[in-house]
Amino acid sequence: MAEFPSPGCEASYIKKGKGDRKMAKKVKIKWLSQPEAHDYPAALSYLTLIYDKKTATRFVNKLKGASMSEFKAKDIFRASGLSLLGVSNSHVKTDQMKIKSGGGVSPLLLIRDSDNGKVVIADGYHRMCAVYSFDEDAVIPCKIA
Repeated sequence: MAEFPSPGCEASYIKKGKGDRKMAKKVKIKWLSQPEAHDYPAALSYLTLIYDKKTATRFVNKLKGASMSEFKAKDIFRASGLSLLGVSNSHVKTDQMKIKSGGGVSPLLLIRDSDNGKVVIADGYHRMCAVYSFDEDAVIPCKIA
């Protein structure tokens, strides 16, 4: 006998085996309206590894002034060319627990690297992986420069 969610309860089903379905509650992700202040220095730290200090600083300043955008998790991953980190990563696990507990998640900071034809996740890679583990079609708020 199949179990069905109560009215108003968001649920998805995961195929377990021959005809068996296990109900899994969809996780609602609570996004902050803007990136947190500490996200910008973290982005600068990362960006200075791949760009000179002047270029990295210019990108971060552009991010600070950028308006919010939204993209699907799977599209950000495809554009970045990065691999998905698994739940064995402690930072991803921490972000997953934060999401499950209803804590606010900071939007991503992205850079369009037109010269190399990709998007650089300047800050939020672990958050991105945590969100993707719940829903690859999740719409993720971000700033992009």
